[in-house]
Amino acid sequence: MIAITPDPDAARTALGPLLSARDDAGAVTAYARAVWSTLAEPGDGVAGALVSAFGAADALEIALAADADIGTAIGAGLAPAALSAGRARWLPRREEIAPALAAARRAGARLLTPEDAAWPARLGDLGVHAPLCLWTLGDVAQLSPDAGVALVGARAASAYGEHVATELAAECAASGIAVVSGAAYGIDGAAHRGALSAGGSTIAVLAGGVDRPYPAGHRDLIDRIAAHGVVVADVPCGSAPTKWRFLARNRLIAALSDATVVVEAGWRSGALNTAHHAAEIGRPLGAVPGPVTSAASAGCHRLLREVDAVCITGAADVRELCGIGDESATDQGLFDAREYTGERTRILDAVTARSERTTADVARRSGYAIAEAAALLGLLELEGAVKRQGEGWCRARS
Repeated sequence: MIAITPDPDAARTALGPLLSARDDAGAVTAYARAVWSTLAEPGDGVAGALVSAFGAADALEIALAADADIGTAIGAGLAPAALSAGRARWLPRREEIAPALAAARRAGARLLTPEDAAWPARLGDLGVHAPLCLWTLGDVAQLSPDAGVALVGARAASAYGEHVATELAAECAASGIAVVSGAAYGIDGAAHRGALSAGGSTIAVLAGGVDRPYPAGHRDLIDRIAAHGVVVADVPCGSAPTKWRFLARNRLIAALSDATVVVEAGWRSGALNTAHHAAEIGRPLGAVPGPVTSAASAGCHRLLREVDAVCITGAADVRELCGIGDESATDQGLFDAREYTGERTRILDAVTARSERTTADVARRSGYAIAEAAALLGLLELEGAVKRQGEGWCRARS
């Protein structure tokens, strides 16, 4: 049994490599937050209020003490009955603390708390429903991008939906906008792949532990995101994804982004839940229209009609939704609709079907910087116009 509120040395021992450099008080706080993530379900407002009022360590002692003073609920703005109900939820999970920490150490996960410099400030908009800590794999600096957009939608996506998601993600990522999604089949997976193909930043928010890639068919994709972006969850390692946790993780997808775009969604799609969270915290909301005969786009049309979502037809619309003006888009965006045809032609003129050319060679021949050429080659690869061959690129044969 791990102590409820250990001394700093015991906290460091329990967390081991999960703990970055902290002073004694910081070590105890980080440990307490890790324990809280094991005891409380994501978004537990009672736990959030208690931690906000007393700090993670003191709140943990209050919550799990054998004779907790219910009167302390008043200090946290809670009804005594709410604290009693919370304790009834949390106490049965005490035995799960040690296995969860051991699973995180085996996975090589990192524990991130609000006390860390890398903590994404955007999550503060969730109030008492903000995560008490995050478990991550990958580059945590990418959790706080200059601009980020959530691209979400149906798992049972159409070819049209996946194509639009891939194109939007690639163009946004190439212009410096991080792409946030949930790593599910369909629109989520297409969004992540599009961002990765353009060499941009992407964040995958999981409903289960980061050591349990879900869905299993996306294990390779999630591993790629961990290698080049960041994978994150607010449930500890070893946790199974459940229906409730999928709904709860949607609040993180919305909060980590400056705007949410629903690419394709049925009338009752879970993606609409993410849109609801975005609206609740004041994030701009966009939707991609589809054929009026398509049930797969009925949810998007519902958003456009009932909640005044912005109609999204391209990356320029996404940049505007994120608050990036035309001047910024001109400076940063490689894929303005007015320019893309010319850029496409310049890159294709620099590659050949007969032999491979490196990215640097393509950049030199086309007159682009290497990073610009790499991003454009990624888009053309998605179109099927070029392909990777050896250590370079060549035109795809028709």
